[in-house]
Amino acid sequence: MPKFVIERNIPGAGQLSPEQLQAISATSCGVLRDLGPSIQWVHSYVTDDKIYCVYNAPDEAKVREHARLGGFPADQVAQVRRIIDPVTAEL
Repeated sequence: MPKFVIERNIPGAGQLSPEQLQAISATSCGVLRDLGPSIQWVHSYVTDDKIYCVYNAPDEAKVREHARLGGFPADQVAQVRRIIDPVTAEL
């Protein structure tokens, strides 16, 4: 299944409380349950003013539908074409 990185501009994201992050997570999981197994949230990175999310989904439209239904911004959605890491250097 294709993998996507979603950039969400959320001013002050790095200052969100654990309770606020839990509520965001719960909302996302609820939408994912409603959308079915064709979309999966892998994890997210919270920075000062953005949240970067990694999702497995059949296409960008499904990622954007999740954002719309959850009330989340999806300012940039990019499909991952390759994954590299330190092991890549050994090839």
